Amino acid sequence: MALLPILCYPDPRLHTVAKPVQNVDARVRALAQDMLETMYDANGIGLAATQVDAHERLIVIDVSEERNQPLVLINPEVIWASPQKKLNEEGCLSVPGIYDGVERAESVKVRALDAEGASREIAAEGVLAVCIQHEMDHLLGKVFVEYLSPLKRNRIKTKMIKARRDAERV
Repeated sequence: MALLPILCYPDPRLHTVAKPVQNVDARVRALAQDMLETMYDANGIGLAATQVDAHERLIVIDVSEERNQPLVLINPEVIWASPQKKLNEEGCLSVPGIYDGVERAESVKVRALDAEGASREIAAEGVLAVCIQHEMDHLLGKVFVEYLSPLKRNRIKTKMIKARRDAERV
């Protein structure tokens, strides 16, 4: 297993639309394990392959307090979303230190393949539903800050570019 570098907004690669995984094989399972290790190391609850510059439809999630309930979703698709929406504060490993409100469906049902290639359906609500929707956005090349006003988005972009420049000087 290995820690993978996480792309930071406004890196243009974050806007790449992920391609479906063709075969759930040892390579895909290894990528999922590396993504889980990377997510845990960064204290995140979700990570999409797009964020580690692997443009395949693969996300990993663990919203458990103990950090011991990893969820691997390959080629996920929302098959139902509740009409009820809720505003939740979100953050993102690709936009470190930034949190803001995003409105999403309160609950969703998702169909995906697991790490063994078996199809499964997951009904999710609360934090898990938010996390699934957030990570699936990454697979479409969308970062949560794109839900914010252009003014907020531009301020965040400027802040992220400055932080990257400052880090490179050190």
